[in-house]
Amino acid sequence: MTNAPKVLFLADAGPLVGGGHVMRCLTLAAALNDLGLECQFMAPPPIAQILQRFGGDRIGQINCEPDTLVTLACKQPSDLIVVDHYGLGETEEAALGVGRRLVVLDDMPGRVHPCDLLLDPSLGRTAQDYYGRVPEAAKVLAGPHYALVRPEFARLRPEMLVRRKASLGHGPILVALGLTDLFGLTAKVVEVLLELSLPNPIWAVVGAEAQSLPRLKALASQHAQLSVYVETIDMAGLMSRADLAIGAGGSSTWERACLGLPSLTLILADNQADLARRLEREGASVALDARSLDFGPELALAVLGLAGQVRALQTLSHKASALCDGLGAGRVAAAIRDF
Repeated sequence: MTNAPKVLFLADAGPLVGGGHVMRCLTLAAALNDLGLECQFMAPPPIAQILQRFGGDRIGQINCEPDTLVTLACKQPSDLIVVDHYGLGETEEAALGVGRRLVVLDDMPGRVHPCDLLLDPSLGRTAQDYYGRVPEAAKVLAGPHYALVRPEFARLRPEMLVRRKASLGHGPILVALGLTDLFGLTAKVVEVLLELSLPNPIWAVVGAEAQSLPRLKALASQHAQLSVYVETIDMAGLMSRADLAIGAGGSSTWERACLGLPSLTLILADNQADLARRLEREGASVALDARSLDFGPELALAVLGLAGQVRALQTLSHKASALCDGLGAGRVAAAIRDF
């Protein structure tokens, strides 16, 4: 038996939600492990699948079904619960917090959270955005200073920032829109890129169950410039070697920013729109709404305006890298430990 403080995570995942909630919680769990805390995840089938691939030996799991998630979590012995789940409301969060500390991850102010600590790493976010929506004594960690980025990105950051100042242009274009590949969008993006006949290699990253995977494999057999990576664990390595990324507006935004990777940020859901537009206003990315009827032509124009354009790419790289240093997970873990 161990006397280490016990932390229980409740994250959301699925075909319409994606896997980003679980992945950023895994980043926080690893940082908490490093500080001596013991972490477990409630694991309905979609969560269990991600944990099997990316969880590692130090992360425990409690298998359950979605409809028993909160009931079983309330019965688990733990000192602290971390919730990253849009499907849980104030009543469920209050029940989860009985007799223990409650940490909530959010990126869209508007809901009430009866928590002890709230994390929202969105660009431009401040504690004031949650005034009246968290208890007066709750601590709010806001802004990219607290973005949950895995440590391998921070380790690569100094080398990458030097390289991108010196060399950007015709390197690989990375397409990484999340493990679940909402709307089968990855294949559609790759098809647009192939039609542009650019000299850049194209790297597409998807999950094993991605809707786009069969189409991507077929395209890769026809186009030598296309490589397909299935559930890769080396996203930091791929991002460090790419010159341009096309990514979703979720937590992977901060991985790209940490490495100064010039990016087109696609809006796949309403909760991603604010961040994508703010990044664009800061000159740190180009935002495109993937749900637009004109998305294909708009994507083509945006890529043509960046691929091979050294000055434009370096400007995006510089602006993005200034927003996130990749050390946020350690800062959040320390704040939780010091409760």
